[in-house]
Amino acid sequence: MKILYVAYPLLTVSEDSAGGAEQMLWTLERQMATRGMHTIIAASAGSRVSGELFITGEPCSEPDGFDRRNREHQDKIVEFVRACEHQGLAFDLVHDKSGSFWQRASEMNVPVVATLHLPRHFYSAELFKNVPENVIFNCVSASQARSFADLNPTVVSNGILLDRFEPYFGPHAGLLWLGRICEEKAPHLALDIAERANQPITLAGQVYPFSYHQQYFEREVAPRLERMQNAVFIPAPSSEQKRQLLRECKAVLVTSLVDETSSLVAMEAAASGVPVIAFGRGALPEIVQSGVTGFVVDGVEEAVEALKRVGEIHPADCMKHARTNFSSTKMTDDYARLYKQMTEREVSNLLPMTL
Repeated sequence: MKILYVAYPLLTVSEDSAGGAEQMLWTLERQMATRGMHTIIAASAGSRVSGELFITGEPCSEPDGFDRRNREHQDKIVEFVRACEHQGLAFDLVHDKSGSFWQRASEMNVPVVATLHLPRHFYSAELFKNVPENVIFNCVSASQARSFADLNPTVVSNGILLDRFEPYFGPHAGLLWLGRICEEKAPHLALDIAERANQPITLAGQVYPFSYHQQYFEREVAPRLERMQNAVFIPAPSSEQKRQLLRECKAVLVTSLVDETSSLVAMEAAASGVPVIAFGRGALPEIVQSGVTGFVVDGVEEAVEALKRVGEIHPADCMKHARTNFSSTKMTDDYARLYKQMTEREVSNLLPMTL
């Protein structure tokens, strides 16, 4: 099977990517290539892939340059897909991980699966009024799928490379917040939790090149980092740095203010045997088993109280839960089954696949 994966256009795809969609794309394409699929990723220059890389342009570092970069990205992909078909090298399927390329599906004679990684309200309602007939949508959690029920989505949950995470049997110290630094992820609240609990904290993540993200960092995060003597900031950590931080921390904080559709950080923490304190938004209660792999809380004060109980969480229980529920092998199996369905019969006849 020949598959074209469409990446988010702004940054590169690699194991060190900050965004969850990019991380999932890197993992999925790697495993599909290992299984003998002919995989091509359409992405920014500098991306690191297992199959082939079709470069659509340079990563964008200019503030608010997304619209220009996205147009360039999409135009080049449509041209590429058409050229491959003209040469007798047509794709069997396009898997859109960019969040928006699926809108161009009517310009191509190939089935398109679009994985939606964001909460429903992040998308304009206009986007879903005239969906091309060759598109089906996939959600990454049951809670997300409920909000997109009118689109009849399939559900393939995210998974991680479990063998890359391992427990640490030395002393654990400090809290960790890890992810993309923006207002909806609310790392400033993680800093508040650490300050109220009198705990050291490491904030590790990337600020995307959007002015409102940068303004948020300067307004809410930077002053707290300057004020707090036991807060450390690590910008754009590597994948190995992330794994070390996860292994050695006392607990991971997930402080999202929106209905998260998934949480790779919570999955990775469980695989590392580390408890998670998470706000109960969206799919987080599906991922964090409260009382077993951490605690689901309602706000800053409950998070501070929950930190007093992290000693009740056993690393072995966390790792067992991760092995049972967060395997990238299962994710790849489920996508492979979906791909097979899509290429063997009409997209319009696909039945919902709840996994």
